[in-house]
Amino acid sequence: MPVPWFLLSLALGRNPVVLSLERVVGPQDTARCSPGLSCHLWDGDVLCLPGSLVSAPGPVLVPTRLQTELVLRCHEETDCDLCVRVAVHLAVHGYWEDPEDEEKFRRAADPELEEPRNASLQAHIVLSFQAYPTAHCVLLEVQVPAALVQPGQSVGSIVFDCFEAALGAEVQIWSYTQPRYQKELNLTQQLPDCRGLEVQDNIQSCWALPWLNVSADGEDVRLVLDVSEEQHFGLSLYWNQDQGPIKPWWHSNLTGPQTITLNHTDLVPCLCIQVWPLEPDSVRTSICPFREDPRAHRNLWRAARLHLLPSRGWRLDAPCSLPAEATLCWQALDGGPCLPLVPPLPRENVTVNKVLEFPLRKGHPNVCVQVSTWEKLQMQECLWADSLGPLKDDMLLVETRGPQDNGSLCALEPSGCTPLLSRASTRAARLGEQLLQDVQSGQCLQLWDSDLGALWACPMDKYIHQRWALVWLACLLLAAVLFLLLLLKMNPVKAASRSRAALLLYSADDASFERLVGALASALCQLPLRVAVDLWSRRDLSAQGALAWFHAQRRQTLQEGGVVVLLFSPGAVALCREWLQDATSAPRAHGPHDAFAASLSCVLPDFLQGRAPGRYVGAYFDKLLPADAVPALFRSVPVFSLPSQLPDFLGILQGPAAPRSRRLAERAEQVSRALQPALDSCFRPPGALGTGRGMGPEAGVRT
Repeated sequence: MPVPWFLLSLALGRNPVVLSLERVVGPQDTARCSPGLSCHLWDGDVLCLPGSLVSAPGPVLVPTRLQTELVLRCHEETDCDLCVRVAVHLAVHGYWEDPEDEEKFRRAADPELEEPRNASLQAHIVLSFQAYPTAHCVLLEVQVPAALVQPGQSVGSIVFDCFEAALGAEVQIWSYTQPRYQKELNLTQQLPDCRGLEVQDNIQSCWALPWLNVSADGEDVRLVLDVSEEQHFGLSLYWNQDQGPIKPWWHSNLTGPQTITLNHTDLVPCLCIQVWPLEPDSVRTSICPFREDPRAHRNLWRAARLHLLPSRGWRLDAPCSLPAEATLCWQALDGGPCLPLVPPLPRENVTVNKVLEFPLRKGHPNVCVQVSTWEKLQMQECLWADSLGPLKDDMLLVETRGPQDNGSLCALEPSGCTPLLSRASTRAARLGEQLLQDVQSGQCLQLWDSDLGALWACPMDKYIHQRWALVWLACLLLAAVLFLLLLLKMNPVKAASRSRAALLLYSADDASFERLVGALASALCQLPLRVAVDLWSRRDLSAQGALAWFHAQRRQTLQEGGVVVLLFSPGAVALCREWLQDATSAPRAHGPHDAFAASLSCVLPDFLQGRAPGRYVGAYFDKLLPADAVPALFRSVPVFSLPSQLPDFLGILQGPAAPRSRRLAERAEQVSRALQPALDSCFRPPGALGTGRGMGPEAGVRT
């Protein structure tokens, strides 16, 4: 049985309460003011035109604060309307420019004079009330005796009864003087609906309102409409965005009672529910019950898409507003972390579904956009990569300008911003003088410029060429010596030149599985294929780190038209599910050489954003993993069972250069024979999986 989650029988809001309202009898509007003041309500509406600001000729009355109260205006005992009472607090603003004028004002109000005058300060206060689609303005005249006139002091308030408004409406109230001596006051208020007021028996439009219950049904959500049979009502689900108009998602006219189930993956924080009886001028009740639901916030980030637009534009598409910031960062060619450009560039608050531009003069493929919350980095994309090509081996220089036009230059590197003329042992410090000359001679591209500083992208290709010039000469001599040998082996070289690159990613479940992966990689090299696997790159992994190694190998493989192979095992499937479920517990520590765990942060976005087909292929071993264990997300690319589907697997790996079916079958048989010993040693009985002694992420840890 579903557990009640949020009842709409309470008022809208985070802290719902039931209000009991005062009754106002009679259709006429009235005004009253504080003791000592006199006030008058002008008949009829006035134009809602604030006019321009003017200078006060001396002390004037101005509104300082607006206060509202909900009341019921009743024509009969059970025929009432919701009404907004407005109190305007007043104060004296400004001073006498001429002391003689102030003295005359004071003497005119002196009660000891033989003929005292009724000196007072008078003001015309306008109240403007807007509740879509209507607007209404009234004019209040108020007088303050001279004895109460003290510049800067409050003199009391005037109360207006009242502005009629619809249940559940959003109202806006403005107040200003005529003529206008200061900026108008404004107040926006969301009125409650029938559920939040003790008015069901007094407001006729509330009598037929459907009752809605939102409850949990396992992971899904159940909407229960508790209305009488044959009653017709409308139900609408919509995205209530703070930035932009309401976006309808689903709408239907139904007959009660009804129960509607929502999938938990459809929940987002701004998903709201609106229900109303299908009657003329009926009241609509709205609620947004998922604003604090953790599942809704996770779904929102999964649905968000970062789009890069020419020339320096970008847009974050999402169903709801996101409390996130966007920054620019610099992605070096060596595959290290993207270095933030804050400062000098500022952080930008994200406005979803709107094209935004960063303040760059020109684009560069190494500049990336990062979208993050205060907790973590959510997504990253490099700008304009499709139009500007791959990453370049450029050095980013940050110029800082002082108040007396004295500036300094430093190079952005993983260790920090290195001054060009320093004695550090980095590449930027060794080439500091040359880079400074490049900036002065205009050989560097200026990406950003302001009074605070500038950003320069300086090419490093020529320095690499100079450094290796002698090496190339030696290579040419060596090439001449080896030319005859190369001619003799022309056919193998041609075959190698046509070979395709393949990057193998796997989870190091245990030593026997690593031997099986090594046997597969060795067999694939004989096809020929150029295979990259972390088993053969332990030194590079230790020097660069697993994530940096994977970035470099993945970029090289895809740029050469190769393919990334995901080898699924029980341990790999467990890691994938851990990432997909976004568990709140801290992730387990992985080995320093576990490239598969490190690569998931980049592999999963490719699948989630539809970039995986043509780049990735999956595989698993028959005896080690059932076919349905591979997560559904990864089935957007071909997934093969080995060794039973080896011919098809090898055909995909070799691409257009794959041999004919007969030759392909022979190669598949060779690979199968090479795999069989390692596969036999890796096989475990099915019962071993339940004991933690077989394959899995913890298989290698035994006591």
